[in-house]
Amino acid sequence: METISKKQNQITFKAEIGESLGNAIRRYVNQIPIAAIDEVEISKNDSPLYDETIAHRIGLIPLEMDKSLKEGSEVKVTLSSDKEGSVYSGEIKGKAKVVYNKIPITVLNKGQEIELTGIVRLGRGKEHAKFSPGMMFYREVVDVKIDKDCPKEIVDVCPKHLLKVEGDKVVIKDVLKCDMCEICLEECAKKGKKAISISPSGEIMITLESFGQMDVKEIFPKAAEALKKDLLDFAKKATK
Repeated sequence: METISKKQNQITFKAEIGESLGNAIRRYVNQIPIAAIDEVEISKNDSPLYDETIAHRIGLIPLEMDKSLKEGSEVKVTLSSDKEGSVYSGEIKGKAKVVYNKIPITVLNKGQEIELTGIVRLGRGKEHAKFSPGMMFYREVVDVKIDKDCPKEIVDVCPKHLLKVEGDKVVIKDVLKCDMCEICLEECAKKGKKAISISPSGEIMITLESFGQMDVKEIFPKAAEALKKDLLDFAKKATK
C-alpha cells in the first residue's frame, strides 16, 4: 500500500487488490461496532422542534469510542439547558463524550427549557447511519501509455487537463487523476492514430473518511477484519 494524501479525518492510498475485494471491504465499513445515542427519553422540550426531531439529531452526533463499552452494555448521557439561544452537542454530559462540541441541536427562547436522557449503545451502520464510522470509496488506477507521435492537439481535449507537452512529446501529469473517460482516445481515432492506450494497473485508489468516532487509519483494517471473520464463519458452515 502507498499513501497518496492524508488529512485529519481523511486518507487516500493505493492498494494492489481487486475491485470486488475493495467493494466487499467498503460494505464491511458498516459492520464495525460504533457507539451512538440509541434511545432518548425527553422529559421537557419547550423548543420549536418535535421530540422525534430532537431524538434524531441527538442520535447522529458522533461519540468518542470508549473501549470499556461492550456490545450489549449501555451508558447514559444527559442534556439540560434553559439558556436563551442555540443548544449545542457540547452540552451533553455523561461518560460518553461527543467528538464535536458545536453541532446545533435546537434553539431556545427566553424562559424555555430542554431536558433529556440518552442511552448509548454499540451498533453497526447496517442497522442505522448513526452507527457508521465513516465512508469509503475507490476507483481503479490505470496505466496510460503515450506514443512519441501523439498529436499535440490532444492536450486540449482532456477535460481534467492532465496532458501536457514536454519537449517534443505528450505526457500525462498525474495518472492517478485519470478516470478513463477515453476522450483522448476518441480524438486520436479521429486523426487515424492509436497513440494513447489506457489499461488497468491492477491497483485501486481508496479514500476513507472518518466521522470522528475513530481514527481514519483504523477503519480499513477493522472492516477487513470483520469481513475475514464472516468468511471464516461461512467456510466452517459450508464444510459441515
